[in-house]
Amino acid sequence: MINGNITGLSNQILSRIEDLHDLVLEREYFASRDLIEELCAITSLINREISVYINRRGELMDITVGDLGQVSLASMSLRRSKTRLSGIRCIHTHPGGNGLLSGVDLQALKRLRFDAMAAIGVYEGQFTNGYIGMLNPADHPEEYDIFGPLIIEDFCSDAFIKEIRHRDTLIGFDFSEDSLIDIEERAVLIGLNVSGEGEGSIDELEELAKTAGARVVSKKLQNRKTPDPATYIGRGMAEELALLCQSLAANLVIADDELSASQIRNLEEILGVKVIDRTALILDIFAGRAVSREGKLQVELAQLRYRLPRLRGLGVVLSRLGGGIGTRGPGEKKLETDRRHIDRRINEIERELSKVKRRRTALRKKRTRDRLLVCSLVGYTNTGKSTLLNALTGSNMFTENKLFATLDPVSRGIILPDGRKVLLTDTVGFINKLPHDLVDAFQSTLEEVAEADLLLHVVDAGSPNLIEQMQTVDRVLDNLGAKQTIVTVYNKMDTIKEADLLPMKRPQVFISALMGQGLDELLAVIQDHLPLDLRRVKLLLPYDKGSLVSEIHEQGYVIREDYKSEGVEIEADLDELLYSRVKSFIKDD
Repeated sequence: MINGNITGLSNQILSRIEDLHDLVLEREYFASRDLIEELCAITSLINREISVYINRRGELMDITVGDLGQVSLASMSLRRSKTRLSGIRCIHTHPGGNGLLSGVDLQALKRLRFDAMAAIGVYEGQFTNGYIGMLNPADHPEEYDIFGPLIIEDFCSDAFIKEIRHRDTLIGFDFSEDSLIDIEERAVLIGLNVSGEGEGSIDELEELAKTAGARVVSKKLQNRKTPDPATYIGRGMAEELALLCQSLAANLVIADDELSASQIRNLEEILGVKVIDRTALILDIFAGRAVSREGKLQVELAQLRYRLPRLRGLGVVLSRLGGGIGTRGPGEKKLETDRRHIDRRINEIERELSKVKRRRTALRKKRTRDRLLVCSLVGYTNTGKSTLLNALTGSNMFTENKLFATLDPVSRGIILPDGRKVLLTDTVGFINKLPHDLVDAFQSTLEEVAEADLLLHVVDAGSPNLIEQMQTVDRVLDNLGAKQTIVTVYNKMDTIKEADLLPMKRPQVFISALMGQGLDELLAVIQDHLPLDLRRVKLLLPYDKGSLVSEIHEQGYVIREDYKSEGVEIEADLDELLYSRVKSFIKDD
């Protein structure tokens, strides 16, 4: 069997490559002259690299044909032990005459623990030189040794088989360190650069990946106006990416846009690693951040809605039962059940969330009856909303310099300078390309924003993408139907030097929640912009109306209060409802 790219090769060439299996290799020799000469001849005819994989018995285990000067080295799952060499050596050709081992070759040597990685330079069908790389023991200062340039006689001799056996007895891989390579998510990020806007988006994707626990080893942008319907970035770019993943030992690729099931499947077939998109990454982060039962249900619903149409198309993501980004939340086993079970679970969650929605509606109505004003903190993720809530209320909500550090909404009461009580609510942070499934699932939570009396749009003043982030938040607020007054709160002012460069979006206030700067000004701005429809009245309340006095202090703004012999004389600003209850006690001047 021949693997790799055999497109365009004639049956005669394919038969000649297949006949390589019939060549006799003595187990005591690294290679045979017949094999090397035939590899060189075929390479010259097709101008493509050819790789052969040979075990220690001299048996040719696999043949792979690469693309025009490149070859994707196969992952051979033939290890004898977690702590020894694989027992397989790879010999491959380099058209053009240069047999030097590439970075891809050496990464494959380390990652797959080949006995040896060998490259042959080929020019006009002839062997020009050869190089052989071998791993060193763990206590050696160098990871590997490279032997070469070699003439064909030395390349095919028995010396390197003896060297392999000697090294195999010395090399003992530390299992814990080696298993870390398999467990660690080493991610390559890919995106489309449309109108020069892709760089900022892929930088944000990097922060998301780090938040999810991945180690970003590379970022690639493809200049395209629209995604390729089959592979998102185009097949040529995908094949280059496959080599990059090998050279960097990457085991995860994350796309900056939402991918279809077929795009994920096609990319995984080309790259040989797990592929997820931005939506799956964000959902994974939410799954790890949700604490309350409501939050967990909302995230699970979003994940199931996202994954349901992709059940038939996903490849590596659904086939592996281990952990990793894109697999948290409802769990792999549930996703591998049939669609009926998934639909049933979605219906169960929707019923649970409908109860939550009714409870939230009842709470909002109660707040309205009690005339409790609500001020919501909104903004891009990681702009300091939770830190600001802690600073204003003295609470100790969890904060961290990561995207979506907090997920579940939290409410705390504050007292304004005029004595009014306000409920301050911290909502989930927004982000560019916020998944639709997530918005739908969090609808009951996001309704708190639309129903608030005042919105505080918290902005990271030091962000290089400040304008784009503000525009993203504005779009989400428009979609939610938020029509109330919005105060722009420029946070993290301690991180910038020139405030004049900030876009002026009034009403506005400049603060540093972390340093406690500007909080008094912020409270004053909140007070000035909260809806206020009050009547100034002078009252004389008998002493047996102490409950009314308490209500006026709690729900009104007391200007003056005196205790007279006939009762309590109060001058206060009252709303219409409270005014209607006490108007019979209005004092005539």
